[in-house]
Formats: sequence, C-alpha cells, structure tokens
Amino acid sequence: MAILKVKDLNAGFNFEDGFRQALYNVNFSLEKGKMHALVGESGCGKTMSAMSILGLLPKTAVITGGEILYNGENLFKKTQKEMQKIRGAKIALIPQDPMTSLNPLYTVGDQLLEVLKIHQNLEGKKAFQKAVEAFEMVQIPCPEIRLKSYPHEFSGGMKQRAIIAMALCCNAEILIADEPTTALDVTIQAQIMRLLNDIKTQIQTAILLITHDLALVGENADEISVMYAGRIVENSQSNNFFQTPNHPYSNALLNALPSNKEEKLETIKGHPPSIHQNITGCKFHPRCKYCMDICKKEIPPMYKVGENHNSACFLNNGIINL
Repeated sequence: MAILKVKDLNAGFNFEDGFRQALYNVNFSLEKGKMHALVGESGCGKTMSAMSILGLLPKTAVITGGEILYNGENLFKKTQKEMQKIRGAKIALIPQDPMTSLNPLYTVGDQLLEVLKIHQNLEGKKAFQKAVEAFEMVQIPCPEIRLKSYPHEFSGGMKQRAIIAMALCCNAEILIADEPTTALDVTIQAQIMRLLNDIKTQIQTAILLITHDLALVGENADEISVMYAGRIVENSQSNNFFQTPNHPYSNALLNALPSNKEEKLETIKGHPPSIHQNITGCKFHPRCKYCMDICKKEIPPMYKVGENHNSACFLNNGIINL
C-alpha cells in the first residue's frame, strides 16, 4: 500500500512576463520498504516534484493543481506549522550536496541534538544516547567522539551519513534522496547506496531517489518514473524497464549508457526544452527519431504497455516495442 501518492501535480513559476508551467499532471507513488527512482536530464522537474512534497518551493513557484497524499491526507491542505512537524520528522530530505548542508559553526552532534529536541522533544542523556544509536545505524565509527566533531572534520561520505542519521533518529517514514551521491567518489557512492538499501529493507522506509544516473537506478531501485520537460513519460517496475523500455526517451537514455561492448555510444540529439519554450504536442518530438505528425499536435496519453508498466507515446496505439 502506498504511503505517499502524488496525484495530477501541476506547478509553475511566476516571471515578470507571466506564468510558465513546469510540472504537468505528475503522478507517482511511494511504498514502504521500496525505492522509487525519479530519473531524467537536468531541468526536467525532478527536484521541483520533490520540493512540492516537502512544501519547500521558492516564493515564485505556484501549485496550480493536484494533490500530494501522505497516509491519505493532502499535504497541500496543511498549515505551515503542521508541515514543520511533518518535514524532517516524517518526511526527510537527503540533499545533493553534503558539503554545504551542515552548519560549520556547530558540532555535528549539536545539530543532531537540535533535531531531536524539535521533533522528538528529547534532551540531555536520552537525546545523546539516541544520537549515538543513529550514528551507529549509519556506521559512523566511534560515535561518542564523532558527535563532538565539526563538519569540516568529516569527509563527504561521513557528512552524508550524518544527514541520513538525522532523518533516522526521528523515525522518518519517507526519505527523499536528491542526487545523494553526486559529490562523492565512486567507492563512497556505493557505500551510501548500500546504506540506503539497508534502511529500506530493515526499517521499511520508503525512499524517493532523484537521479540522472541510470546505472545507479538499475542496481538499487524497485520502481522507476522517467521525467521529461515536466511530465512523467514512463512508469515501470525496475526489472521491466531495463528489459523492455518503451518510451523513445527511455530508450535514448539507456542507449547512451556505457557498456562492455565496443559499440559507439549513442547521443540524444538536441537539448531538453527551456521552461520558456512553447512546444505543442509531445515535448520530446523535436528530438525523437520516431516522430509522427500526431506527435507535433497532440499530447500522448499514458498507455498501459505491461503489468505495472505505462508509457506516454503514440507508438503504443498499436503497442509497438522499440
């Protein structure tokens, strides 16, 4: 059963010359004990979708439609005070840059204890013990000592672990991991992803993984939503997606992945559209080698192409596999 559902989310930004839509009828859900990956090129709307869940959009952003249901309750109807109790405690963010996510003027322990005081109403020895347990859970050695360290004394990987510990100590049911391994080297990336998988299976936490790295997705995600220009163009179970990708954009992304074969890497011609570009029909059609006349005029609906597998492409009028 889904713990969080994003339903028909529409949002955009107010500019001096008018409103520009950025998200179009976005739909996906998160389940306990599963990792759902939101993938696509930079600027496609992945982070905006996540920030909509947290209620942390910039002032120029506007939600124009849809719902985000957390345990059946619409987060858009919550007050700021109610959202503050949910954010960090029930739904936690693992930001993409651990280097700048901790306050350099305070020890890591002080910052973790502040989180416990705000969200768990814990202080003193009980709070310190809870912080030690959280550090142990994310495999930070000598937790009693490391809690007294400042952020500059932590490596990038340890900072990311400390941020994850802050979410775990509040028993967060949902983790939103926004490019959690971007600033880390390959070895540390693997360690962080193993840690997130352990959290998913042992604590049954629901994880939303935002990334452009399909290799990372293939090794870790249970479900995948592919975004392009503010729309979900394909939803699938992870194993189905890599075996039988359906949307031309999904195929193009997979064909651009390095492999052990000596084949030349394929590139996707052109660039993702700007929010200011007005493209009629399917927004991928200027870059799509399968483009038909209808693609330039109409927006394709989501077609069911398999079990728990949907794709927004007119080729599916006849259920054609690429």
